[in-house]
Amino acid sequence: MDRLRALANFVDSKNVSVHRLTEDPTKAWDTMKAKQVVQVLEPLDPLTSLSEDKIRFVFLSDTHNKIERLDSFVPAGDVLLHAGDFTSIGLPKSIHEFNQYLGNLPHKVKIIIAGNHEITLDSTMINREDIKDYVSKKFNILPASYDEVLVKLNVTSSRDLLTNCIYLMDSSIDVCGIKIYGSPWQPEFHGWAFNLPRGAQCLEKWNMIPDDTDILMTHGPPLGHGDLCTSGLRAGCVELLATIQKRVKPKYHLYGHIHEGYGVTTDGQTIFMNGSNCTILYKPHNKPIVFDYPIPKGHTKAELNNLPVNNISENSFSNT
Repeated sequence: MDRLRALANFVDSKNVSVHRLTEDPTKAWDTMKAKQVVQVLEPLDPLTSLSEDKIRFVFLSDTHNKIERLDSFVPAGDVLLHAGDFTSIGLPKSIHEFNQYLGNLPHKVKIIIAGNHEITLDSTMINREDIKDYVSKKFNILPASYDEVLVKLNVTSSRDLLTNCIYLMDSSIDVCGIKIYGSPWQPEFHGWAFNLPRGAQCLEKWNMIPDDTDILMTHGPPLGHGDLCTSGLRAGCVELLATIQKRVKPKYHLYGHIHEGYGVTTDGQTIFMNGSNCTILYKPHNKPIVFDYPIPKGHTKAELNNLPVNNISENSFSNT
């Protein structure tokens, strides 16, 4: 009870600033954990019957092209969510394969964000002349594996390949009155995609999250929830946790990135889900997580039929 009161006092202020220990999340957590609540939850049984007054969300993350040939890996549901790293390095061929897989799933709506492995979806890495050489040397993304494949697939960018899903890029979608926001960014991680320096630049992205977000999707975790690495160090973002607890207060926060952090926790206010399906050895052994969200008054499940299959034509979703 004392820890819950401490958390309540902590979230009274909506002001979020860069933490003095932002560069050392492990040490930052050591100074904060006495006032934090981290309660482990058991996820919903995917065999639970679907209900007309609830949306059944099926959550995936960090699948790395490992599930496309598995039978019955994804359970039934209304809406599929994926928090990124659906490929190994984001080659167009791999994105195309994932997109085809999505098209064969029965869920009425599929919503995804990119992760740090989706190199070719990060336009700053593909289009900037000063880092093209870095990308080609580190990831072996050469014209034969990128430009030439795009021509063969009759598209101009990897983004155009995502025809069977809604792709969120610092943007939102309303699903039956449930507001979902998606962002691919995470603190600097070995020079991969959608990386930002810890602190102010990450906070700038989190400041874009609307206050009325119900389900927040980011690729990387917040500090303290599903972010503990096998090394004993924490990889979560301090400012993301503060943004969630102080300002946005979503009912759910979904992410992946740290494979060994798979699982569900809560701080008593938000339910945090690390849905990494691949283990640290890149084996797809972690099951998708399902959860039911009550449909807000004035909305019905029938509205799922009115949502678009994709949002490619929307210019607001470019990552420039």
